[in-house]
Amino acid sequence: MNLESTLLKRCNSKCELCSSSASLTVYNVPPVTEVSADNSIMICDTCRKKVSDPSSDVNHWRCLNESMWSEFPAVLVMAWRILNKLSTNDWARDLLDQLFLDEETLKFAEALKSDDGDVDNVKSTKDSNGTILIEGDSVTLIKDLEVKGANFTAKRGTLVKNISLTSNPEQIEGRVNGTLIVLLTCFLKKAI
Repeated sequence: MNLESTLLKRCNSKCELCSSSASLTVYNVPPVTEVSADNSIMICDTCRKKVSDPSSDVNHWRCLNESMWSEFPAVLVMAWRILNKLSTNDWARDLLDQLFLDEETLKFAEALKSDDGDVDNVKSTKDSNGTILIEGDSVTLIKDLEVKGANFTAKRGTLVKNISLTSNPEQIEGRVNGTLIVLLTCFLKKAI
C-alpha cells in the first residue's frame, strides 16, 4: 500500500485538519528526512494554501478544535504549529493551552523553531524569480538539467507537479520521467 492510500484509509478520505473531502493531497510535515505516514498528513487544497500563512484566514483554523485531538503525531504537530502562529487570538491560545503533546511529539513540533522563539520562521523556499514555493506546488524547469545517475536530461519547460520541500530551502524534490529527483530552486519557476 503506497503512502497516499495509507493516509486516505487513516483519515477516511477527509482532510486531517479541517475534515473537508475535496481535493486531498499528501503533505509532508517539515522537517522531512524520510517520507512516511508518521510525518505526513492528508490535507485539502484550502488548508495547503493557508498553512504557510495561517493568519490569512484565521477563522478557517477554528477547525483545529477537533483535529487537535488526533492520535497521529503529524496532525498534532501541524495543529500545534498553526495555533502557535495564531496565538494572538484568544480562541487559538485557549486551544493551545488544551493541546497535549508528549515529549517526542513536542520535539518534532519545535523542530522548526528559531532562536527568537518563532515557530516556522525559517528561510522560505523560493523559485528563481523569488516566488515562495509551498508543498504540492507545480514548477517548470528553466534550463536543461542532466540528471546524474538516471542517464537522462530533464528538458527546459518540463512541468514538475506536486513538489516536496526539503530541509534545504535551495532544493525541492519532484518526479521527472517517473524518477524522484532533487532539483535546485535556481533552475525552476513556479507554474501558473
